[in-house]
Amino acid sequence: MYMKNNQTSTVYVISGPAGVGKSTISTALANKLERSAYISGDDISHMHINGRKKPWESKEELSLIWDNILSLARNFVKYGNDVVVDYIAFPQEAIWLYENVKDLNVTVMYVVLWADGKTLRQRDEMRAPEQQMGERCLILLNEFHASGFDRKHLLDTSGKRKDDIDEMIDEIMSNQRFRIC
Repeated sequence: MYMKNNQTSTVYVISGPAGVGKSTISTALANKLERSAYISGDDISHMHINGRKKPWESKEELSLIWDNILSLARNFVKYGNDVVVDYIAFPQEAIWLYENVKDLNVTVMYVVLWADGKTLRQRDEMRAPEQQMGERCLILLNEFHASGFDRKHLLDTSGKRKDDIDEMIDEIMSNQRFRIC
């Protein structure tokens, strides 16, 4: 099995409620990294065809998704890649991921992208109808508030445009406040 030479990989967990820009930021970040893998939690979730439950309604389904994310992340890190995970991750999931990859000499950065409710609704309405989350955006916003996440992991995307993506990527890559230790 290939292991890289004493270099540290980074796993970036890009989280936040629906509509904050997780996929946009995650894709741009993965493209900026020299050796990288992009893991979409939504894509992992949809791999399960028959018997699939909504992850927010089933602890078992959510565990399956995170176990698959972990397996992929570990494999990519073992082969010398940085990993960008694009999924709704509450603090306990980000810490769990860190606990399960730290033996690989990995840095884990946990970033909770944020926007106010009005911005989330506007962004959601710009999506194709079959991709709109509706009230789920605001429910997730409230769930993040209730999760007790450390605000140091917060990156506000309210008022940000696509022109601001490079600046946000640079902050994610360089600001140690996002690091899970």
